[in-house]
This record gives sequence, structure tokens and C-alpha cells, in this order.
Amino acid sequence: MKITKWVAALSFATALYLTPQISVAQDSLFIIPKPLVQIAKTGHYLYTPITEVFASADFKDAAALLKEHPYLKFNQVKTLKNIKHLPKQGIILVKASKEDTLAQNAYRLEIMKDRIMITAHQPQALLLGISTLRQIAYTRKDTKSIPAVWIEDHPAFGYRGLMLDVSRHFLPLTFLKKYIDLLSLYKLNTFHWHLTDGAGWRLEIKKYPELTQFAAWRSDANWKTWWNNGRKYAEMGSPAAFGGFYTAEQAKELISYAAKRGITVIPEIEMPAHSEEVLAAYPNLSCYGLPYKNSEFCIGNEDTFTFLQNVLDEVLKIFPSKYIHIGGDEADKAAWKQCPKCQKVIKDHKLKDEHGLQSYAIKRIEAFLTSRGRKMIGWDEILEGGLAPDATVMSWRGEKGGIEAANSGHDVIMTPGSHLYLDSYQTNPIGQPEAIGGYLPLKKVYSYQPIPAEIDPANRKHVLGVQANVWAEYMPTSNQVDYMVFPRAIALSEIAWTSVSQKNWDDFQSRLQKHYRLLQQFNVNYYPPSNELSIISNLDMTTKIARITINSEQFQPEIRYTLDGTTPTVKSPLYQNEISLAQTGTVKAVIFKDQLPAGKVQELEIDVHKAIGKKVTYNNEYSSSYPAQKELTLVNGQTGDLTYGDGQWQGFLGDLDVTIDMENQQALHQLKMRYMQLTGPGVYMPANVKIALSTDGINFKTIQQVDNDVPYTDASLRFKTFIFDLKGNVARYIRITAKNEKKGFMFSDEVVVY
Repeated sequence: MKITKWVAALSFATALYLTPQISVAQDSLFIIPKPLVQIAKTGHYLYTPITEVFASADFKDAAALLKEHPYLKFNQVKTLKNIKHLPKQGIILVKASKEDTLAQNAYRLEIMKDRIMITAHQPQALLLGISTLRQIAYTRKDTKSIPAVWIEDHPAFGYRGLMLDVSRHFLPLTFLKKYIDLLSLYKLNTFHWHLTDGAGWRLEIKKYPELTQFAAWRSDANWKTWWNNGRKYAEMGSPAAFGGFYTAEQAKELISYAAKRGITVIPEIEMPAHSEEVLAAYPNLSCYGLPYKNSEFCIGNEDTFTFLQNVLDEVLKIFPSKYIHIGGDEADKAAWKQCPKCQKVIKDHKLKDEHGLQSYAIKRIEAFLTSRGRKMIGWDEILEGGLAPDATVMSWRGEKGGIEAANSGHDVIMTPGSHLYLDSYQTNPIGQPEAIGGYLPLKKVYSYQPIPAEIDPANRKHVLGVQANVWAEYMPTSNQVDYMVFPRAIALSEIAWTSVSQKNWDDFQSRLQKHYRLLQQFNVNYYPPSNELSIISNLDMTTKIARITINSEQFQPEIRYTLDGTTPTVKSPLYQNEISLAQTGTVKAVIFKDQLPAGKVQELEIDVHKAIGKKVTYNNEYSSSYPAQKELTLVNGQTGDLTYGDGQWQGFLGDLDVTIDMENQQALHQLKMRYMQLTGPGVYMPANVKIALSTDGINFKTIQQVDNDVPYTDASLRFKTFIFDLKGNVARYIRITAKNEKKGFMFSDEVVVY
């Protein structure tokens, strides 16, 4: 193809990369992740019954991925012998010349009237171009042609991962292949395979047959039922055995399948914790020497390291990946504190404590993997007690571990639970299948930026990339995995690939609409966008004006609203921009389609009340894990959303006990306070809430107590507003106490005072 003069005068690796360009024609392409350069051209390429495919010698193996294209049919891949004289028709896969300004990890896709050409320096980059070509085919209604386009593209991060936990619920190989297919189509390049955990061991290890004959099977198929009823394992072949495992040959089959699609498979073999299943089969490796007593390996027992190294030797023969994940998270150190063998290791090696003992174990395993030419990855707990020299950290407990590791010169993969744990609810939990808790809508996933500002510029190179995690406690079937993963994993793909400067939520949402066609063709049981609305109020503390936004998962919905508490009709105002409200009121909103309401009416009470901005004294401290807006939280005029992690719900591990100073004595009429309950992660209603009043801040008189009537046995997300009638009372100080009977987390919303 002849390149126009203005393009020829530029270097695509410099000028165009610095000024990203998107030219949108009427027949547009809607590619995810967003390409760096995408320029529409005139004309269309028409699919033919049989297409000739040509490839440079280095690319002939990679060309096999074209077989996955739904509309391209070809008999063989012919070798390109002279790239200076390219065929005028067909599919042409070209190895870039040394003079080509194309980046080493980039591809160039040119769709023309008579031919399609993909250029790259490396087979891995060529596979990315083929994935783009396949994605275009799956997202278009027109199956006979494809519009001409010039695309030049490369990723922002080298590591682009999606994890899947198969321990909690075993998943068949056929499903894993579909999972790999989808990773490939969205240019994710790493499948993190969480193979072992307390719920079941999933990989054949020939030296230790009990791992698959016993530790891979449990007494109940459903994880939650098993977890709450004794957590016993079963012999393979018994009628009561539920589980499964992958043979070494099946694992190799999946690894080969993934490699052909540009995906690296990284195994995770959990240690030293989350190992109940191993210790039930081989109790001699535990501190107590008995099954069902420990979750952690005995670090003071040399047989532990013999076992782990033997297991890893077999794992390394199966998995060619540079990285091996060893877990390293959530170790309960209680048994180590009581174990003479473990305490002897602490003493002999002059370790500070049990954190040092864990670090000792991790460093031994890291040295073993290094001796075999591999690198170790672990969750951010491996930082505790000192990090192994060449270990890579997966930062999951927020970003703190990743920041610490990167700033100390260690490689990091960012995977914070706040944005990238796909086991959280993605909409209002009411009416949804049970999940672990939390609230992670698609838009929040998309908002994540993988490089925290706290990482020094010189150390940002240590952020290798980003990964989302799919923990399967509440995903008993492949259909449920689909539902929780998609489309959120599609948002992940753009986080991992596209530079922050090019990301745009509205643009992404527009492109996403075309991708439901792709998901349908792969029989993905994806989560469909909800017709429910989220109404959020942000109060200006100075002006006392509430600024209200209404959000929807639907693309460009027709939202009608009212501010007087009446039900919206098709004649009610159309929501377009932020709404301002200077007084107490009730916002109601609903989506309309074809002149009719398309979902439930959502509402939010806007309370411009007396306590806003007043001083709050905490007689019991809030939890440092959920400080929300600290001393302003309860009186900032803003209500919490559907999750306790939204920065507006304040968490308490003990009783809530606060005093609000209203600044002067005044007549009081009503007080209300909202709490939430979600028992899965241990969030409970207070047993009761009590109000006491005072004129001097010293002598308080109890006015009223309201008892909780939400059952603790209710596992669904519940909200309760405790309302107090204060008419006839005059006071300056209001003391509120809420009894934390369950000793779990208790989350409080705004204190509203009239």
C-alpha cells in the first residue's frame, strides 16, 4: 500500500503516538481496548470463499490463529519470500524490517480494498494484530465486509492478567479454553491459574497421589455449605465426593492452547497458608501432626520444604512460564507461636518473630525457584518480615504494598481489591445471586489507574502491569463465572492496554455496546446492564447546596426525574446534567423506553439539616480500615451508596458512641441514622441505637432507644433507618450510641437532625 505523503513525512512511532488520532466514519469499528492510532480509510475489504494467506517465515506458526477468524477460510499459509514485492490480494503477515519505525511490541493492521496486512517485529505482537482482526469480525453485524482502516497499536503494560480460582469450585477444561479465547480477543496476555487452596487441590502431582485422590475432593459441591459444615474431604470414588483435578497432560493441553493465542499460563501453588487440603492428606507437614487442625505448613519441619520442592519440580515440568505464583497470603501464625520446631527456627536464624518466619520460608522457596531459572510472584503479604530478593509482588490489599515494593526496587503487579476483585457485586445486591460482598460496578473498574502517584517516577518502571482476580467461593458454575467476569474484564483490558490520556468512559461505553454481540457468539452468560439508577448527592458544606447526579449502566438512557417526591412520568424533566437543590427534598428517577418506565423508580432523600458541619466527638474510635471522611463523615450532608467501601459509610468494630455539638441550645424535632447489613463479609446491624441529650455536654438524659428488627440470619443486603422523635426537647449536645452486638463490622451513614 502507498502511504499518503503527509503520513510518510511522519514517524508513526513518534508523532502519531504523541497525538492519538481517532477518525470515526459512518461505518465505524468499535475496538476494545482502544487502539493508539486508528484512522478510517475509504472502501471495504470483502470476504471471499477461500482466502490466500501469506506469512513471513517467522510468522507461519502464529498465522494459525487466523483459523479462529469466523469469516476467513484458507487451506494453507504460504511463505512470503520477498517483502519488497507483496501479494496484491489476500491476508499478508509481514515481519517488520529493521528500518521500520514500528515499536518492538507493536503491530500495524492495514485493511484495504483487496488485502489485509499485519506487520510486526515479533510473533507475540502479530498475534495481537490477529486478535484485533478477529474482534472486529465478531462485533460487526455485516459479516461480508470490513471497512478499510489503518491501525498502529501497542500496550501500555507488558503484564495484562486475569486470574481464575478453580479450587473453590472446579471448572471443566472446555470452559477454561473459552476463558482463554476471550482473554486473547481482548489482548490480555496472562492467565493466572489459582490451582490450590483449602477448598481443593486441582493439579496432578505424581509423587503425591493423595493430593488428587483425597485433597481434590470434599464432602459438598457447594463451597459455602462445605465451609459451614465441618470442611471435610473425601476419597475419590466415594458417592459423597465432589471436586476434580486436572491431569498433567490436561494442564499441558491448556498451556499449549493458550500459547497459540498469545497467553502465558501462570500456576499458583499456595503456601505457607490456605493449605488445609494438603495437611488433611499429609498431616505430618502441619505443626500439630493431625488432619483438620492447621491451615499453614509447619515451617520448622524440613519435610515441608522437601514436599514443596518436589511439588514445584513437577509443576515446573508442566508450566514453562517465567513466573510461578506461591500465594503467601493470610497466614494465621497462631500454630507457629506454639510449635517448638517453628520457634527453634526463629531462634536459630535470629528471626524477629513469626513474620520473620514466614519471610524465611518465602525466601527459601524463592531461592529454589531461582535455582531452576524461574521467578516468584506472591501476594503482598510476602513483604512482611522482609521481601525475597527477586520476588514480584501482587498488590491486592489496596495499593500500599505495591507502592512500598516498587519504591524499594521490586517489580509489582497492581491488583487492588477495591477495583479489580470481580467477586464483588456489580449492581444493587438485592435480587442478585449471592456474592462475597462489596460493590464494584463496571464504571469503577474502568476508572482504575495502575500507577499510583506515590511511586517515585524513577521506580514506575517496576509496575509491570495490572490483573483482575476472580475468586469463586460464590461461583459454583461456569455460567456464574461468566456473569461475574463479563463485561468487567473488558474494562480491565482497556486499563491494561490503553494509556490514561486516551481513556474515556463515555467512549468506552459506546464501543462496549457492540461487544455484547461478541459475548453472545461465545455463549457468555454476561451481566446485562441494569435499568436501576444510582442517585448520588454531594453537598457543598459552605453554600448548603446539594449537587445531585443520576447514573445508569444503560447507554444514553432517557431518565425522567422529580424533586417533590412524586413519581416521574414521561412528561417529567429529562435528566441531562447535575441538579442543584438548596433545601430538603426527595429525588425520584426512572428510565423510560418507548414512553414507558423501564425499571423501578429510584429515590434519594436529600437532607439539608441542622447537624451539617457540626463538631463530632468520638467517644469510641471508628475503624482505621473504614475511616470514610473521618470526623466529617456523619455530618457532611452526604449519604452512602450500596457499598461500605464508597467513602461515605464509616465502620466500627466496637460500639458507636459519638457526641454532636449543635453549637447552641435549640429545639429538636427528629433524628435519623441509617445502617447496613451484609452478613457474608461480617457486616451487621446494631442491636439498638440510643439517643441522649444534654445542655452542658456533661449531664445527659436518655430520650429514646430503637431496637433492630432486621434478622441477623438474613444474608441479603439490608438497610435500616433508625428514626427518633425528639419533639419537645431542647438541647445543645446529642449523644448517639449503637450497640455492636455481633462484634463484626457496623457501618453508619449520615446523622440527620431536624
